[in-house]
Amino acid sequence: MIRRFSKYYRAHMPLFFLDFGCAFLIAGLDLVFPMAVGKLIDDVLPNKNLRVMLIMGAVLLILYILRYVLNYVVDYWGHVLGVRMEYDMRKDLFNHIHKLSFTYFDNTKTGHIMSRLVNDLNEISELAHHGPEDLFIATVTLMGAFIILLTVHWPLALITFTIVPIMLWFAISKNKHMQNAFKEMRLKVADINAQVEDSISGVRVVKSFTNEWYEEKKFEVGNTNFRVSRENAFKVMAQFFSGINFFSNLISLVVVIFGGIFLYYDQLTTGELVGFLLYVNMFLQPIRRITTLVENLQKGMAGFNRFTETLDLQPDIQDDKDAMTVGRIQGDLRFENVTFSYNNKKDVLHDISLQIRAGETVALVGPSGGGKTTLCSLIPRFYEIDQGSIRVDGIDIRKITQKSLRENIGIVQQDVFLFSGTIKENIAYGKIGTSDEEIIAAAKLANAHEFIMGLENGYDTYIGERGVKLSGGQKQRVSIARIFLKNPPILILDEATSALDNETEQVIQESLYQLSENRTTLIIAHRLATIRKADRIMVLTDEGIVEEGSHETLLNNNGIYARLYKAQFDGFIPDVA
Repeated sequence: MIRRFSKYYRAHMPLFFLDFGCAFLIAGLDLVFPMAVGKLIDDVLPNKNLRVMLIMGAVLLILYILRYVLNYVVDYWGHVLGVRMEYDMRKDLFNHIHKLSFTYFDNTKTGHIMSRLVNDLNEISELAHHGPEDLFIATVTLMGAFIILLTVHWPLALITFTIVPIMLWFAISKNKHMQNAFKEMRLKVADINAQVEDSISGVRVVKSFTNEWYEEKKFEVGNTNFRVSRENAFKVMAQFFSGINFFSNLISLVVVIFGGIFLYYDQLTTGELVGFLLYVNMFLQPIRRITTLVENLQKGMAGFNRFTETLDLQPDIQDDKDAMTVGRIQGDLRFENVTFSYNNKKDVLHDISLQIRAGETVALVGPSGGGKTTLCSLIPRFYEIDQGSIRVDGIDIRKITQKSLRENIGIVQQDVFLFSGTIKENIAYGKIGTSDEEIIAAAKLANAHEFIMGLENGYDTYIGERGVKLSGGQKQRVSIARIFLKNPPILILDEATSALDNETEQVIQESLYQLSENRTTLIIAHRLATIRKADRIMVLTDEGIVEEGSHETLLNNNGIYARLYKAQFDGFIPDVA
């Protein structure tokens, strides 16, 4: 763990050495001051040597100014070091999260991910700055003070240090409790983040059901758990710090009593006793510094453990070492005896075989849970199949890099996701770095240009988080324009018009027909009327592909598709997914 943590210092070694060099000089200067005070009391003041006193005062003033400068460097550039390391860690974590497979996001709450990216790394930044620096200063000061105390009066030094082992035992015994308490606190704050993210994302649903009270009740449970965990953590921390302070005061008391005895028997001078007290106080400062370090260590390492846990997660789907990068493909698709299940449970697809020729439009219909969306999700390799193979232009998709495979596939979904930003930025997402002319051309093909120009700021209109300022049809057209800009040879339409009204659906259908032209297109149909023009229609159930043919052929066969179609238009049952 320490080795993994320390590697983030490597890119910032000049700052690291600057911080440590200044910290070392500060520790050295601190050892000079008590010695100077003892000398002043024993030699200079009794002799009333004003000149020497002024010289010593001037020297100490210069040293104090130097310490001020060094302290500024440590406080500012030391924190900069921590911030830059935090930046590197957050960058690594964000990049790694984007490499993880869909399974990770299916099973991990967004709030937990956010907590690891933000809260945990804030604590790590403090540890990165204060950890090694505090440990280094404490070590130098402890060793220096210990050696000097032995030279001043070794019997008093030995008596004083008899308390230190007890103090260390107490610190170590409480350390484990603090570690567990802060780890628990981290988990609880992640739960709160997840709850808040979930509630705010669904605020429109919450308000439509007038369930604000229910969300407040759920939040209260998480908030209470977090409060209790923090209280427990601070309870352990209070025991730790109050105990350390008690032992520190006990050491000072021992010095005063036994030092007074040695002074009474003329075995110690007044200046030596004052200097001894100052060195003991200096000796206790690094101990207090270490106690603060322990607090930062518990918080920081709890966050770093969660950070490394995420970094150690490997994507379920990885490129084969011999995977090839393909250019623009033709779009011929073949499923050969494909079996797939989520988390190795019941098969969603079992022994599926089908072929879709390049440029062909194929619709998938059937009851919910039949595996239509799952089948389409396997083509861009969002999930890994259990058995069989999927081939694109005759090449097993496992032999193609994920990036080049997905560059050839466009997906339009029912639940359109638009990023917070402008319409232009969302369309341009289909081809980063594209020109305004290409963006406008794509919008025209998607029948979106007219409504965009009717907005106050046109293409520069801010659409809000997830595009909340646009209607469902407008969002869908923006997403279609994004696909036009990408211009992929394979197109997947996942119930792209099922949530729209009839008039809007007609406009979107025209855009989709244009979009599917000369592309291999898979349509997951919600409304069966929208797929009559498909070259082939496949009925997919939990038994596999049970029917296949054109719209007219399947109606004439009077099978499952015919019953679904007649029921839908006779009004007996609602649309089926």
